[in-house]
Amino acid sequence: MTDRLVYWAYALGWGVLKHLPEPVARGLFDRLADYAWWRRGKRVLQLEANLRRVRPGLDEAALRSLSRAGMRSYLRYWMESFRLPVWSRARVARDVQVEGFENLRGALEAGRGAVIALPHMGNWDLAGTWVAQQGYPFTTVAERLKPERLFDRFVAFREGQGMEVLALTGSGMNVIGTLARRLREGRLVCLVGDRDLSEAGIEVSFFGEATRMPAGPAALCQRTGAALLPVTLWYDGPVLRGRIHAEVVAPEEGDRRARTLAMTQAMADVWERGIREYPQDWHMLQKLWLADLPVRETVKGSPAVRAEAAPEPAAEASGS
Repeated sequence: MTDRLVYWAYALGWGVLKHLPEPVARGLFDRLADYAWWRRGKRVLQLEANLRRVRPGLDEAALRSLSRAGMRSYLRYWMESFRLPVWSRARVARDVQVEGFENLRGALEAGRGAVIALPHMGNWDLAGTWVAQQGYPFTTVAERLKPERLFDRFVAFREGQGMEVLALTGSGMNVIGTLARRLREGRLVCLVGDRDLSEAGIEVSFFGEATRMPAGPAALCQRTGAALLPVTLWYDGPVLRGRIHAEVVAPEEGDRRARTLAMTQAMADVWERGIREYPQDWHMLQKLWLADLPVRETVKGSPAVRAEAAPEPAAEASGS
């Protein structure tokens, strides 16, 4: 799709879908998901390749059923996000249920600051809205999208939900320094961290294979003394459920790089368990493992943190 078409596809979602009756919107997005799944475009094929790592014992029929559920979950994310601006506080409180919130509250009330690090599971925008409504606004990082006005709309949308959004590039701001300052102020930072295609990522084992994940969450916590809290999200009928896991503590031995690696691996292990339990809600439609990534596909990224503004556009899910 051209930049202009991508922008207008998103603008249509934000401008029209929030006014549709919810059963109509949900049915529409289920049909879009099923159509993308039926077409077996490159994103669906990649999703299935990723799910084979998560559930290696599945036969082809079971894998196809799982990928169909995965596409419906992925399009549900978009449907909810387009409609989120008109959701009431009561609706968010009703439809989001979080375990382990005491882990976050304890760190912030102690003045330490905290980094919530999560994979592309469930609906991280909805979960972030819920966190902000608990009285904990937070800072996150967004990679610039093209066209620029699409990025601006994403930023406006997330800021409207109580998030401070820092552009990874192009703003002249020291992003890492700003995140560290927020944490030293005892505030909250949220980062999506299960995918890093840059040469600066930390190599970890994930479902038994090598991949790279950003060093940023662990490095920031070591630098500031903030708590590193992995999070997993999944859908349970109409409810988005989440779990704020226990703090990942830096080991006492080793240099800073070794401690960062150990913390990032521990975080990946937590995500692996959550994804294995709810694989249909892991929205990884891109290549992730190093075995799938020729060297020419890597991209330069920040040496300390890399975050994605959003998953691949829904219109690309079919491979068009």
